[in-house]
Amino acid sequence: MIDRILIEIDRGLKLLSTPTIQNRDRPDKDILESASLSSSEKKIHSKYMRVNHSGEICAQGLYRGQLFFNKNKNIKNKLTEAALEEIDHLAWCDSRINELNGSKSKLNPILYISSFSIGATASIIDDKYNLGFLSETESQVALHLESHIKKLNPLDKKTLKIIQSMKEEEEGHKKSAVEMGGVELPKIIKKMMSVASKIMTSITYKI
Repeated sequence: MIDRILIEIDRGLKLLSTPTIQNRDRPDKDILESASLSSSEKKIHSKYMRVNHSGEICAQGLYRGQLFFNKNKNIKNKLTEAALEEIDHLAWCDSRINELNGSKSKLNPILYISSFSIGATASIIDDKYNLGFLSETESQVALHLESHIKKLNPLDKKTLKIIQSMKEEEEGHKKSAVEMGGVELPKIIKKMMSVASKIMTSITYKI
């Protein structure tokens, strides 16, 4: 157990301190950068991508936490597969933030640790609730990404393409969790998750 804890600590430190390497090309690689965006629009868009980057930090913490106590091989395979896709999302957000001359949130270490703890707790309770928690998380993330799509300047086709691709994959993760037996969470839990998500997005937009 001590070895596993040390491995997770090392993994988390690397995730937070070193550039993320993508496994797949960015979905906007063939789209030219718009010359029509003002500096203020770029600043706003970089903040949206910072929020999305922090969301992916949370996703990595959540997946690693859910895997830590999980003993179901099928769930493990699905969580690992989804985590790899989320690594790409993390890398895409990171590089786009740099292109927009933005910065990543200073709260990412806290967000990762909190998400890991929540994921680990969910995995201890029950497989079905573990998957249900994953499903609801992905559902809320997809809604959050959709709100960003509506707020961005349509001329920023690169950022839009990245977010749209992320949204499609998040919805796929939700579908997989439900198909594997994830149950719908109680309304109070869903409400608490929604409130926590709104607080996180509001703060990371600014910090």
